[in-house]
Amino acid sequence: MTDEASTSPVLDHLLTGYRRFRQTGWSENRERWQELGEGQQPEVMIIACSDSRVDPSQIFDVHPGEIFVVRNVAALVPPFETNPGHHGVSAALEFAVQVLQVKEIIVMGHGLCGGCKAALTQDLHGAERGEGGFIADWIGLLDEARVPIAAKHGTTGREAERAMEHAGVRVSIENLRTFPCIRSKERSGKLRLRGAFFAIADGVLHVLDEPSGEFRPVE
Repeated sequence: MTDEASTSPVLDHLLTGYRRFRQTGWSENRERWQELGEGQQPEVMIIACSDSRVDPSQIFDVHPGEIFVVRNVAALVPPFETNPGHHGVSAALEFAVQVLQVKEIIVMGHGLCGGCKAALTQDLHGAERGEGGFIADWIGLLDEARVPIAAKHGTTGREAERAMEHAGVRVSIENLRTFPCIRSKERSGKLRLRGAFFAIADGVLHVLDEPSGEFRPVE
């Protein structure tokens, strides 16, 4: 490690946390970590946003090895595609469903989501890749869902943003069902899809009731 790296306040903060983890989180659960060294068997996959405020492990208070997590901008799932490319989310889904044999997939959106807000305002449309263009391409997955929201609520304000955040979860669940392996397992009862929404300001988790389309708070 270089002198420059060793004196970085950010790295020093992380290494302090690591040492704390070694003293408490790892040493006190050594048997569990040894088991995980042999492999993983999570029963649930969670697709969440990369936002630093919404860590699924913290929100659900789970132990290592309990959840298989994929995080990206706005917790989005692209539809099933067979064209060449680097399909990161699709690869993770394939691994979770076909290899790990997870029993549930939860798509968890959240309040104050910057990706959903950008999808609503379309401020990044036309930006060069590396300067916002990659984000614009990605959140373009919400373009169709945006239309009725913008017509009803406009493109600014918390009411419109919350509607877009909820829509993002629904779009991702719809896209999950375009994957043949997911569709067949859901139909056979081997896999269940769920939507969730975490409100950062009040810390309340909401679960999507698909028949009604409403997000209901967990008490």
